[in-house]
Amino acid sequence: MDTETLSQIHHVYQQALQQQDWKAALDTLFVSLRGSFVFDNAALYLLDSKHNALEGAYARALGRGKTAEAEADWGEEIANEAFNANQMILREPKNSSQPAAQDRLSQAHFLAFPLLIADQPAGALVFVRFGGPAYAAAHIHIAALQALAAAALLTRRDLKAARAESDSAQRKMRLQDDFVATITHELRTPLGFIKGYSTSLLREDTVWDPATQREFLKIIDEEADRLARLIDDMLESARLHSQTLPFKFSPVRVDALLRDVATRMNIRHPHLKIHLELSPVPPNQGDAKRLSQVFENLFSNALKYAPQSELTLKTYRRGEVVRVEFSDQGEGIEPKYLPFLFERFYRVPSEDGERAVSGAGLGLYICRQIIMAHHGTIWAESAPHCGATFIIELPLDGGESA
Repeated sequence: MDTETLSQIHHVYQQALQQQDWKAALDTLFVSLRGSFVFDNAALYLLDSKHNALEGAYARALGRGKTAEAEADWGEEIANEAFNANQMILREPKNSSQPAAQDRLSQAHFLAFPLLIADQPAGALVFVRFGGPAYAAAHIHIAALQALAAAALLTRRDLKAARAESDSAQRKMRLQDDFVATITHELRTPLGFIKGYSTSLLREDTVWDPATQREFLKIIDEEADRLARLIDDMLESARLHSQTLPFKFSPVRVDALLRDVATRMNIRHPHLKIHLELSPVPPNQGDAKRLSQVFENLFSNALKYAPQSELTLKTYRRGEVVRVEFSDQGEGIEPKYLPFLFERFYRVPSEDGERAVSGAGLGLYICRQIIMAHHGTIWAESAPHCGATFIIELPLDGGESA
């Protein structure tokens, strides 16, 4: 093999490694090297551990008999032979004489190589050339290098997948550890208030005036409510996660429902400025109680992260969906945090890495699970210092009939 060919192979491998998708990398590999090793079709088979059999994973047609893609089963027999023997298999047509052009498709030259991934048999790579002379030794060497490169690309694919899975598992473990610490704090705080003020009221060496007693009892009542909400969120989160929370679907006018929730929130929080742009929308199948819970959670989220901001609520029809937009004018959310907002236990950190507000990280997760049960979608759009908008889309025929 001359220096020019080796240089070309090295260049092609570098190009293939730049591809993020392993199939695109194989396309680059096979197409670019076809000038040095002529073949018509290539197919790659991988071991399906569940069925303990090779399955076609990639096929590419480049020459005679070319269609949109190569047939995935034409090399299955020789692929299994190479895989089981763990060695290269070369199969020439029985009639080695030069066939006529119209007969070339019946004169297949097969070349198959086993593939090792992490030193374990994992599949086979098959090349076929229709008609023409037998494979030369130099061509077989180039084909073998392509098989090694294909195995390397698949190894890289598996490593990336394993790393992504490991990162996801570690992130979930961190979230769960964070949740344990957070929930401990969130439970201890109201319990501490309740215990402290109850103990103060029960002291025999002190007499509290009626106003002070009322203030203490009001704090106890508020903290008991806070504790009850936290427990309810934990229970509902668990039931949503296990898909055991029941829903009662009936025709719901989302615009009217959102107006009712906004009115209740204004009674609880008179300082809250709410601007309503609620276009009438057709009714859709939904659970009014659960949808109200979603809207209330979004209000609570805005009160935590944008406490002084005016809120703008919109409803309108967009094609075959009802769209709800819930916008604030707060500090906004960094784009890097947006993909994780609706994950269980997740809370956006402050700039110094510490948690900026209290909470267990369950509110937005509950919102997403409820909207998903309605066959809808929910997401957030934001930029730093530009506020945040939470968007919900519910299909007009969503949910289930009552």
